[in-house]
Parts: sequence; C-alpha cells; structure tokens
Amino acid sequence: MHEDDRGRTDTVTVEDMAATPTPGLLRRFLRLLTFVDLPIKQKFLLLAIGTLFWFGSMAVVTVFALTAIQYKYHLVSEQIMPHDLAAREVLSHLQNIDRDLQFIGPTDTGADLLAVQSMRDHVKAIRAVNARLSLRQTGSSGTFIENVVRSLATTSPADLQYLQGIMAVTDRVDRALDSYINAKRKLPRAIDPDAIAAAIDDAKEQVARGVALATAHSKSVAEEYGSINGQIYQVIRESVNAILAVLLIASTLLFFFVRWIIVAFQRPIATIIQQIDSLSTGDINLAKKVAIKSQDEIGTLSKKFNSLVDSVYGMTIYKKVIEEDASLDEVYHRLGDVFENDLGIPEYTIYDVNAQKKEMRVAHPPLVGDARLHCDLEVLSDCGQCRAVKTGHKVSSFEFPGICRRFVPQAGVGHICIPLMAGGHTGGVVQLRFAADADGAMQDAAAPQKLFNAETYINQSLSVIEAKRLMQTLRESAMVDPMTGLYNRRFLQEHTAQIISGVLRRKTQIGLLVCDIDYFKQVNDTHGHDAGDQLLRETAIVLKSAVRESDIVIRFGGEEFLVLLMDVQSGDAVVVAEKIRQSIEKLKVTVGEKVLQKTISIGVAEFPGDTDGFWQAIKYADVALYRAKEGGRNQCVRFAPDMWQHGDF
Repeated sequence: MHEDDRGRTDTVTVEDMAATPTPGLLRRFLRLLTFVDLPIKQKFLLLAIGTLFWFGSMAVVTVFALTAIQYKYHLVSEQIMPHDLAAREVLSHLQNIDRDLQFIGPTDTGADLLAVQSMRDHVKAIRAVNARLSLRQTGSSGTFIENVVRSLATTSPADLQYLQGIMAVTDRVDRALDSYINAKRKLPRAIDPDAIAAAIDDAKEQVARGVALATAHSKSVAEEYGSINGQIYQVIRESVNAILAVLLIASTLLFFFVRWIIVAFQRPIATIIQQIDSLSTGDINLAKKVAIKSQDEIGTLSKKFNSLVDSVYGMTIYKKVIEEDASLDEVYHRLGDVFENDLGIPEYTIYDVNAQKKEMRVAHPPLVGDARLHCDLEVLSDCGQCRAVKTGHKVSSFEFPGICRRFVPQAGVGHICIPLMAGGHTGGVVQLRFAADADGAMQDAAAPQKLFNAETYINQSLSVIEAKRLMQTLRESAMVDPMTGLYNRRFLQEHTAQIISGVLRRKTQIGLLVCDIDYFKQVNDTHGHDAGDQLLRETAIVLKSAVRESDIVIRFGGEEFLVLLMDVQSGDAVVVAEKIRQSIEKLKVTVGEKVLQKTISIGVAEFPGDTDGFWQAIKYADVALYRAKEGGRNQCVRFAPDMWQHGDF
C-alpha cells in the first residue's frame, strides 16, 4: 500500500509494480510477465488463450477422472462381479457333487446311477459357468473409449489360474466318474471294489480341491472389490480436489488479470476525462497529467493527450497574456515569439493592414540591418496587391507553386500566407516560410503539424487582435467619454458591423449588460453634480476591472452603462453581471466628508442567442433592466421572451 499527498490510500497494482523503478532485468521481467507493453489486441488474445487453457485443463482432469472411474467400474462389472457370481455358482455345484458322492459305493443301491447322472449335470453346469466367463472376456461391443478401457482391463493371472484350476477339477471329477462306472460293470469282468473306492476317493479329493479353489477365489474377488471401491472413491476425491484447485488458480489469475486490465484502462481514461472537464472549464492543471506506464495504445493515447493538454494550456496562457498586452504591436510580437521559440518556425513575417489607407506594414519582426522583405515592396503601399488580403483566404505555394506573383521567388523556399480576419475584413497577414524540395513540397515532415499549431495560435489571437484594433481605432478617433474614460455611444454605432461580423464568423456570442446606478438622481440632488460625476468615474473603474481586456465597456448615457462581453458561452453573461453587481455594492465613494455607497441594477441579454438583431438584443437587455428596477433594484435579471410583448422589434 502507498499513500499520496492527499492522504488517499491506493492499492498497488501489477501495473504499478511493473512501472516502479527496479533493477533492469527484474523490471523487464515484470513488464514481460504482466504484458504491460503488449498491444491491447494481444492482451485480450492472451486473456482468451489463458481462459481456454484453464477450461481445457479442467476438461482434461474431468475426462481423466471419468475414464479412471469407468475403468474401475468396468473391472467391477465385467470381471469382479461375474467372477464372484461364478465362484458362488461353482461352489454350489461342487457342494452338490459332494453330496451326491455320498449315494454311490461298491454295492448297487438303486440310487447310484441317479447320483452319477446328477454329478455329471453339475459338472456340465460348472463347465458352462467357466465358458460364460471366457466368452465375457472376449466381448468387444461398445464405444471407442469403452473398448479402450475394456482392452486395458485385461483378465488378471489369478483369474486365469482359477479358471484353469476349476477346469482341471471338473475334468478329473468327470474322469473319476467314468472310472467308477467302468469299475461297476459286471460284464465281461467282475466288479473291482478297489477301483470303485479309488474312483470315489479321487472324485471326493477333486471336489474338495475345487471347493477350496472356489472359496479362495470368492474371497480374493471380495477383497479386490473392496480395494477397487476404495480406489474409485480416491479417484473421485482427487479429481474433485484437482478440479477445485484448477478452478481456484484459474479464477485467481483471471481476477487479477482482468482487474489489472481494468485498472490499466480505467486510470488513464478517468484522468483524461478529468482533464477534459478541466479543459471545458478552462481550469487546466498540468499536475494531473496522465501517467504513462505502458507502451501500448493506452500509453500512446496518454502521450498524445498530455501533448494536447500542454498545447491547450500554452494557448490558454498565451491568450490571457496577449489580452493584457497594451497594444496591437505587442500582440504581434508575442505571436512571433510563439512561432520562433515554441513552434520552431524561424522564418515568418507578420503584416498589419490599414484598410482605410489601403496600406500594410511589417509589424514583426522589424526590418532592420540587412533584413529584407520577401514580397514586392509595392504591397506595402497598395495592400490590394497582396493575394491573401484581397481574397481573405490562405495562400500556399506548396499547394500551387507560384500562386502569388508578389512573393519574391527563392530556391528551396515555399510560403504560406494566412489572413487575419477581423470584423469581416483582413486586418493583417501572417507569412510562414518552410524549406521546399525540388518538386515544391515541404521537406520537413513535421512542417504540417507546425503549420496546424501556428494556425491554432493565430485563431486564438484573432479576437484579441480585433479588440486591440478596435481600441486603437477608438483612440485614434477619440471615441471616448471624457469623464469616465469609457467608450461612448458613437463608438458602438460606428463599429457595430465589425463587432457583429466577427462574432458571427467565430460562431460565438456577445453578452450584453445594460447597467443603471440605482437612485442616481438623489446623489445629484442631495450632494451635487460633482459627487455624481465622481460616482460615475468610480463605477467605470469597477466595470473595467470586472471584465476582460477584450470586452468593451461603454457609457451609454447618463448613469447607464453598456458592457459587451465578447466570445462568451451561454449563461456566462449572468455570472459576470452578478460579479459586477457585488463589486458595485461594495464600492464606497468618498465625497468631501461623506461616503456614498450605491447599488446597481443590470439587465442581461445575449446576441445572437436571444435574437439575430444586435440592437434588438440591446433593447432586450434594457427591458430586463427595467424588470430589475421594478423588482426592487440591486439585482441582475436575465431577459426572457415573456418580457417582450410588443411583437417584432
């Protein structure tokens, strides 16, 4: 067990063991043993093979056990029981022969012939019993396995010896009876009492010998039956134990292997899901990178996802940084640093376009020393000659050599010009240059990825560049309210088209906040207009500090302000509005010896979420503001369709 920094205890898995730094050979052995670096397909293939192996092992043990039991059962049913029954039957016939011998002798009693005939019948019966045993041993009917088992269960030497002994006894008894009959015949010679006595004695001796053989064989068969019965129980017991052992081993290995596979997949995937959630909220934590513990597809996915997180994190930090840059040229400089230092694109030029003057200038890197322009100088005085500015589309000599006639041809160099679209117009051009082979294709295999990353950073910069350009235009046009330092209503009227086109092109939304200071007229009436002006200035400072650099704060008239939250998601505007309301509520304005503390009411709408008309969206926010006033002031109200009952705007 181990405990991380937060006090949470985790179980050390096989994967952790394999990933823990150990001596080289041991570590490689553990990784080989746990299949850490095998592809996922091979891992599951090994799982299937292992499962089949253990199922096969249980099947082999079961078949072996059943075959052994069948073998023992065959011994009992085909040999022991028949021999036991035969021995009992033979013993009965021998006892009957022994009884019949009591009725014969040298004299004729009238019963001797019947006794001899009875003894011959018993002899025939004994031979018939032995014949049945012999035929039973040679039977071969049944399945293949049964025949194999039957062939293994051959007759024991003791059984053969018993059969031979009984056959010899019956033959001797039969001959003794023949001798007895021959000795009793009166003609042509006289009766021989000695021969009769000898025949009777011989018959009795053989009967006694047969009884002894049958009794001994019956006892032997009984002992063998007991032994085989014990062996059957032993086979069953050992087979059950073996099956349970195989099942336990297989289940244990399967449990650990499946758990290891689940952990190997679940941990990195869960971390990736957490990071995706972080990416969606903008709260990226590089300390939560996916641990790379294998060289399979999961390891590759983890590497690529970590790389993606690094890229997104870098872009997020980059956008926050450029939002705080003071001027458009600083943003261009920052973008150039990314190209050169982070993306490995040392050859680039960033142009800034002045659409009103139809001019463009080199924004970064500056042309100093022996640096030269890679395009005709005419494009600087007439930006319409730049193909990227004129078309608003990416221009690539790698896709079509010589596509732009204003690019100065250079051996082994190709170019890609990317327009910076702001407000529906080309506000700048980024020219990237890469090494080209004889056919005009990119020499560097990593160049397409570098280009993709560069375009991503450019797209991240567009909203900031647009905001900076608007700010710059505002400063140049003096569209600033002199009292608060905020943009005025004229700015909104003149730049509505650019704002709308930029938002629609980026497929985002603008959060519209119409803010009105509660009971502002009382301040002017009670404390004078100077106090009112001071309150307006302090309110403007709070509004600007509560939003991003790319957002726009406008003094809409009197004590009313309009805040444009650029590129927000649905619902974000209400959160910012509440933040502003709380900040104004805490604001204390010192006027002479008095401290003023006011509140603000805010109406919230979204464009184009609420309507496809920009000014109508502002009107909706104004309607929501009046609802906030009617509801008691010092609150934020989100516009709802039922608030507008006047039909089309």
